[in-house]
Amino acid sequence: MAPILEIKNLTHIYSAGTPFEHKALDDVSFSVERGEFIGVIGHTGSGKSTLMQHLNGLLKPTSGTVLLDGRDIWSDKTFTHQARFRVGLVFQYPEYQLFEETVYKDIAFGPKNMGLPEAEIDRRVREAAGFVGVTEEQLEASPFDLSGGQKRRAAIAGVIAMEPEVLILDEPTAGLDPVGRQGILENIETYRKAKNATIMMVSHSMNDVARLTDRLIVLNGARLVMDDTPGAVFSRAEDLLDMGLDIPDVTRVFLRLIQLGLPVPKVYTMEQAVEALTRLKGGAAHA
Repeated sequence: MAPILEIKNLTHIYSAGTPFEHKALDDVSFSVERGEFIGVIGHTGSGKSTLMQHLNGLLKPTSGTVLLDGRDIWSDKTFTHQARFRVGLVFQYPEYQLFEETVYKDIAFGPKNMGLPEAEIDRRVREAAGFVGVTEEQLEASPFDLSGGQKRRAAIAGVIAMEPEVLILDEPTAGLDPVGRQGILENIETYRKAKNATIMMVSHSMNDVARLTDRLIVLNGARLVMDDTPGAVFSRAEDLLDMGLDIPDVTRVFLRLIQLGLPVPKVYTMEQAVEALTRLKGGAAHA
């Protein structure tokens, strides 16, 4: 089966031909398979948000192509419009875009723009609300009466209600407390499993991407510099640190143990750490 998304030699230059010219993406290429959960990491200014906005046609490449199901999303206006429903984009701090008088109407905004019948809109609103834990009572409330975490859930539900095949999230847990962060991540995973959706998530939390994703894309200086499993990427912890990126807390601890001469591997999840320490303890017991 063909990839759901293919990015080929994508370059984007802001303010081309002016003194403010800035190359935000430089010859980036990769493909995305159906059902994958991909993390996108890179320091501020590496091109992450610019890349995300190309994947559903909000930005047009300076050069290169973005293919959705093998077709250039800029091949004609109708297809570009369709792509924006099939590839849903949740911006950072999406709650700032809530504007309707009720949460229900906010979540229904996308499906209404798709021209769906009222009964289908209602089904999608209630199902999307269920995915993110928005209650029936909250659906009838003003979005401005919700807490910060509830607003974030409502905003994400508005994108989920369009039932995108690809859900793109730009720092979906930014500014939330640990409980709120965990809840949002669980909501995303629930949607992925229910719809076999493809997820792409920009995140500064290396702990989250190490635990959740199938694959990591690393951007540095507008270029794609790594594209591999979390294990393979975090095995290059020193390279990531040289780029100014963080690494999972548990990876940092185990690097220190290695420096101290302990025979432990590099790990990137708590489960791997427990396994490694159990083996180490067992070896010591038999020594």
